[in-house]
Amino acid sequence: MSTEGAYVRPGPRVERATAVTDANGNAAFTWPAGAFSAPPVVSIGLAGTVAFRSHTITANTAASTTVNVLVSAGVTVLGIGVLAVGAPASGVTVHATAVAP
Repeated sequence: MSTEGAYVRPGPRVERATAVTDANGNAAFTWPAGAFSAPPVVSIGLAGTVAFRSHTITANTAASTTVNVLVSAGVTVLGIGVLAVGAPASGVTVHATAVAP
């Protein structure tokens, strides 16, 4: 074991959170005060998705992130599968991982 005392810089700050979408399909995440000095890089995961669901990060600041989730049914037109217009998906569990830039 070395006693050199070399400094190892810590990795970037990482925060994880879970939220459930409201009636409008929005899930809001509030990051701890001072966790990020700039908007973090956020990755999103949707839990328990049976139908086609899509998500969009609609707002992202150092203090909070808002995600909107839409659900869309599959429709077959002339033997070709297409997606119908998306509607707000309420009650979807959204997982977010935020990393300092």
